[in-house]
Amino acid sequence: MSALVHDGTAILGRHLRRIGHAPAITVMTQTMPIVFLLFFGYVLGSALAAPGAAYRAFLVPGMLVATAAGGLMTGMLQAAQDSHRGITDRFRTLPVSRAAVPLGQALADLLASAVGTVPLILVGLAMGWRIEGTLPGALGGFALLLLFRFATTWVGILLGLVSKSEEAAGQLGSAAFMLPLLSNAYIPTDGMPAWLRTVSEWNPLSAVTTAVRELFGNARVPADAAWPVAHPVAGALLWSLGLVAVFAPLAVRRYARG
Repeated sequence: MSALVHDGTAILGRHLRRIGHAPAITVMTQTMPIVFLLFFGYVLGSALAAPGAAYRAFLVPGMLVATAAGGLMTGMLQAAQDSHRGITDRFRTLPVSRAAVPLGQALADLLASAVGTVPLILVGLAMGWRIEGTLPGALGGFALLLLFRFATTWVGILLGLVSKSEEAAGQLGSAAFMLPLLSNAYIPTDGMPAWLRTVSEWNPLSAVTTAVRELFGNARVPADAAWPVAHPVAGALLWSLGLVAVFAPLAVRRYARG
């Protein structure tokens, strides 16, 4: 256990320095969610049934969850780069805990995400969004966002390790952009066709988004929703913990096997 902590801390520092040496990527990952928030909030929001401040209060939690789901893309790209540039092979030759390398990457991404979310929250506040719930609820909402980010990063790490090339990982990462569109992150699912609503509400993003909205006091749980959305906090925790329980061991095993 001590070796895991020591080695994981070293790998964590390596990935934090790596993030610091790539400011362009950092700026892009922080800027794009803000651009989407402004676009959906002021352009598409004017055409929806709940325009103006009401829609922006609905939208900001969804955008926070969509940003948290970005751990899938960043985890995949970083793992693919290390794997196909020989860095992962070099780590395997060192007396380093096998779990420390992917764990360090996941923790570094979590810290970077926590800091990078602050500008998005500030823009949301400037747009009129407010946390209407209690302080414990708000803290629980932010904790759930970090847990979901941690979970999606493990999924991305595994996919990056099994990818055939960096280009393939980049293309698959771009396809992950569709996940928030097939959820209730941007629009309610009430008006969707029955089959599409079912797909959207069983999307993990929908459960997490509904839970965050409920904890922030921004929206009620929709009626007649699928189980993960009807019980959003429980559904979000089950999705997040389930993803970690499945993909973290698989990613560590894949890294150890090479």
